[in-house]
Amino acid sequence: MSQKIYVGNLGFSVNNEDLKAKFEHYGSVSSANVIMDRDSGRSKGFGFVEMNEKSDAMTAISELNGSDFQGRQMNVSEAKPQAPRESRGSRY
Repeated sequence: MSQKIYVGNLGFSVNNEDLKAKFEHYGSVSSANVIMDRDSGRSKGFGFVEMNEKSDAMTAISELNGSDFQGRQMNVSEAKPQAPRESRGSRY
């Protein structure tokens, strides 16, 4: 069963491929996405990695949380389910 991982405090130069390569040392990665600001196109400094095996994901979390990645100390944890967004009404 796959496991989604939250990765915070990423450097703004980290891209999807960098993130995937960092986690592949611990097992098979099905996706790695750095979240980008839609207006500026710049990284928001966090992302998500989905690993194919929960045991590999748990090892990656314990090994990588607090570790240095491109000059920044990463925050790595199990991703929490996304809370439903409240409707803000129509902009038009």
